[in-house]
Amino acid sequence: MTRRISARALAPMLPPPSGRGPAYRELADHLRLLVLDGRVPLGVALPGERELAAALGLSRTTVTGAYRLLREDGCLTGRQGARSTTALPGRSGTSTPGPEAPDGVLDLAYAALPAAPQAVHAAYAAALQDLPAHLPSHGYSPAGVGVLREAVAETYTARGLPTTAEQILVTSGAQHALHLVLRLVTAAGDRVVVDHPSYPHALDAVREARCRPVPVALGSTGWDVEGFRAALRQTAPTMAYVIPDFHNPTGRCMTGQERAAIVRAARESRTTLVVDETLVDLHLDGPPPPPAAVHHPDVISIGSTSKSYWAGLRIGWVRATPGTVARLAAARPSVDMGSPIVEQLATAALLRDPDVLPARREQLRVQRTALVALLGEHLPGWRFEVPPGGLSLWAELPEPVGSALTALAPRHGLRLAAGPRFGVDGTFERFLRLPFTLPVADLERAVSGLARADAALGSAPLDPVGSTTSAQLA
Repeated sequence: MTRRISARALAPMLPPPSGRGPAYRELADHLRLLVLDGRVPLGVALPGERELAAALGLSRTTVTGAYRLLREDGCLTGRQGARSTTALPGRSGTSTPGPEAPDGVLDLAYAALPAAPQAVHAAYAAALQDLPAHLPSHGYSPAGVGVLREAVAETYTARGLPTTAEQILVTSGAQHALHLVLRLVTAAGDRVVVDHPSYPHALDAVREARCRPVPVALGSTGWDVEGFRAALRQTAPTMAYVIPDFHNPTGRCMTGQERAAIVRAARESRTTLVVDETLVDLHLDGPPPPPAAVHHPDVISIGSTSKSYWAGLRIGWVRATPGTVARLAAARPSVDMGSPIVEQLATAALLRDPDVLPARREQLRVQRTALVALLGEHLPGWRFEVPPGGLSLWAELPEPVGSALTALAPRHGLRLAAGPRFGVDGTFERFLRLPFTLPVADLERAVSGLARADAALGSAPLDPVGSTTSAQLA
């Protein structure tokens, strides 16, 4: 049976019409974006034209026109008048699905650096030299090879959190680590408190575990500790997930006092606290406070090489009590049997190379400075905090047009991540995440394209097709 999404569920994901340009085309762009970034899954039947029109307060002609464009693009299959299902287009005038941007399009949807080529190559060369010692074994390592577990433990000890190899479980990236933890500590229907905004794929993982995310908005300058405590008290969640170190997407860094208070609140409510430290090594204005786990041993920490070294390594880890690590390792074979040995050995070599991270940080400082200056010159109405670390700016736009800009951007040589992708229920239309992971020359091109897209969005003429009264649009 074909799955379907109701108009009631779909409507909150769609921003109201901006009044700039054809209403049916704007609706098609927004629906296409939901499909391409995964918020509406593939193979799902969209609501009927009349049903969606009523839910959105639009004319049926507008929805009919939008569906027609999506069929032409290949984002919908099925004929007019029959229920249409979502699909990946063979070609698209606005975007290309998948991790690779089309040729000539600058990709700002992914906040990740390319590899440091010499360092990564040298690490793999060292790994291949060490590999013969591991070949006599069967090669399965649910907890990870010892040399990498020890190297990861050393990084925590250096940050002020004494750690042994028995407290480390090696995973195939941070996302894999989060999935394993969710499988261990939650059940279907459980609530999980999350920062709001938060990392999109973490929200996806919570939903895939059939749990319900409970968003707690960040405060005006930091974390809303009282709001976090109230959410724990009122919703009785099984788990809480936070990103304290150069938060994705805002770039903020949680203070030591905030960390202690959030750990204390989780302990009082008997909530498992999971801390994502994927960006902890990318401090640009000074290192962050000690890890949250210094305040209680039951805190579960997740780390990764993807942001600091190279996403192609696909190596992450969980730091927890030895008992929790043992339970995770015992449960893991139902998912996979362990991470690749060569990549683990290469990661151990990188973690012990003292020169890689300082060079990465200096590169990011230069690119952050360039992006801040370019936005001030070309888009002075956009507001943002300059983050003390991480990989991106969280830009607030003068109007709630994040999805509209994202849909329009490929026509100006860009691929973007709209603000709603980082929220629950379609919020953050006033925001875009803008990584400073590209070289300065590419950032110059990117901001120029952003300015052109912003100008095109602001000057698009009104279109009579599918227009409705202001009451219907409200």
